[in-house]
Amino acid sequence: MLDTLKINHRAFISYKFFNSLFTGISVGSIFIIYTPLSPSVYSLGGIVLAALMLVVAMFYAKILNNHYFFRISLFVELVLLAMVVYFLLFSYSYQTALMIYIGYQLSFVFGSYLVRAETLALKKDKILTFVDVAKQAGYLIGLAISFLFYKVLEYRFGIIDNQLQVYNLHYLLVVVEVLIIYLLVKSFSKVKANQPF
Repeated sequence: MLDTLKINHRAFISYKFFNSLFTGISVGSIFIIYTPLSPSVYSLGGIVLAALMLVVAMFYAKILNNHYFFRISLFVELVLLAMVVYFLLFSYSYQTALMIYIGYQLSFVFGSYLVRAETLALKKDKILTFVDVAKQAGYLIGLAISFLFYKVLEYRFGIIDNQLQVYNLHYLLVVVEVLIIYLLVKSFSKVKANQPF
């Protein structure tokens, strides 16, 4: 069961593109959302993050396979979707900022693991090249989209309040994250052995 999942390379490249697109779109918004948090929260969060990453690394021998790669990737994406929806439902508050921060930290716990698992799963340097190009392109386009989104809100709709701009951006993030989850599931569907790459 653990070794039956295979990666559909085309779908996976699309998944990584939109995954980085999400990061590019959202990266500036966290500074607005985190405003109520004190510096000590970041210190404590960093300590917890480092400790949990250490725990995850201790299980590499068991979890560095496609089965766990898919499940952990899906868990991380579902956490991100929950965070975006939570923010839209509860808007700005100290509790919301803390929940968003915890959510991002939870996703970062698996950051190193996901990079290692991705490299082992894809193996071929050509595929890894396509994936990394897709990541960088997605991130750059995401940054451009967020810039244009804020400017359209400002000049077309007269919305100049930073908090309101970031709140509206999260409607776009919900759509992107749902697409990401769809592409992730499609990436780990069973595929034919002889792929075009």
